[in-house]
Amino acid sequence: MFFMSLRLKSELYVQSLVRRVQAAMGAAYVLRRGDKDAGGIYVRVNRLDGTAGVLNMFTDMDGAQSFRVVLPVDSDEAESDALIEREMQRDPDIWVVDIEDARGRHFLEGRIEGVWD
Repeated sequence: MFFMSLRLKSELYVQSLVRRVQAAMGAAYVLRRGDKDAGGIYVRVNRLDGTAGVLNMFTDMDGAQSFRVVLPVDSDEAESDALIEREMQRDPDIWVVDIEDARGRHFLEGRIEGVWD
C-alpha cells in the first residue's frame, strides 16, 4: 500500500501561527525566514520577565506534525537566544518565530512532547 504524508509548507505554517497568536491578542514575530517549503520551525516563547522557552517542530512516526520542547518556558532568556543562534548557524534554512506572552502560552495546536512549564 502506498502512503504519502501531506505536509503543510513551512512558510504557510508560520504565517498561520503568527495570525493565530495575533487573533488571540498576542504578539508574534518572524525572527528568521527559512526555506519556504521544508525549513525546520523553531518557536521561542518570551515571557517578558527574563525567561523564555523553545519548541521545535518534527514529524512523528505517524506522519503528524508535532512539537518537541527544547527548552522549558522557565529557562533563562539568554539560554534560549544562544540555542536559537546555534541552530541558525547549523541550519540556515530554519524559521524562527518569537512569541511574547507573559503567561508563556505557545499557541501551538497538536501534540507537544516534553515538559513545557
